[in-house]
Amino acid sequence: MAARAYWQGQIRLALVSIPVEIFSATKSGATVSFKQIHEPSGKRIHYEKVVESKKTLELTSFVDAHEVDAIYYDKPYFVVPADDLAEEAFIVLREALRKTKKVGLGQLALRGREYVVSLKPCGRGLVLETLRYADEVNKAASYFRDIPDDKPDEDLLDLATTLIAKKAGTFDASDFHDRYVDALKDLIQRKRKAKGGKVVLDSDDDKPASRGSNVVDLMAALKKSLDKPSAAAAAKAPAEKKAPAKKPAPRRPAAKTTTRKRA
Repeated sequence: MAARAYWQGQIRLALVSIPVEIFSATKSGATVSFKQIHEPSGKRIHYEKVVESKKTLELTSFVDAHEVDAIYYDKPYFVVPADDLAEEAFIVLREALRKTKKVGLGQLALRGREYVVSLKPCGRGLVLETLRYADEVNKAASYFRDIPDDKPDEDLLDLATTLIAKKAGTFDASDFHDRYVDALKDLIQRKRKAKGGKVVLDSDDDKPASRGSNVVDLMAALKKSLDKPSAAAAAKAPAEKKAPAKKPAPRRPAAKTTTRKRA
């Protein structure tokens, strides 16, 4: 079954209008979901979706991608041409954004609220991302002002950069998993198998970390980190062959003892 469009309308660039459809680019990682139930009736609670009033995204300005701080990005959507007739104009807009390395900005009404949105190329299509308004983002200075603006020790900096270089790689989202969801699935599975018993969770992660009074030597810790093999390298390393276990020596039969009766 084809995905249902989240929004249908048109992108307007000056006098050019491009009919498009947008689809949610993300999904909940938790395949385990809970439903809200109306207690008196026992029926599930549903939410009604309302029809949008404005069906046009007008691109009013274009900025360099790095000018929009990542903290303002909220949620991404895939944008595709609505029909074959819209493809030519869609491709022209996509390649123009790619060539100029610009991000288009505009405002769009979604679910009864108007959002600031950005538009940029993504493969053969476009990605639209809703942005947070300025008053929705806390000022970083109020949190960072007490952190000293000091220069670190050069030796420590060299060790830290070497450690980063050692662990450098390419990003692959499939390398990461939601451990909470995995644990939740495992708990539900054990609940299903349990027959009248209680499932007791005993994880070291749940125990509060002990906080000692010893000051960690940063230099020693960084050096130790460099010597420690990464998890990926450890996984690729061949497992050490274990020496065959020695067979236990055969037991000697116990000596028979006789007792003589006294006359």
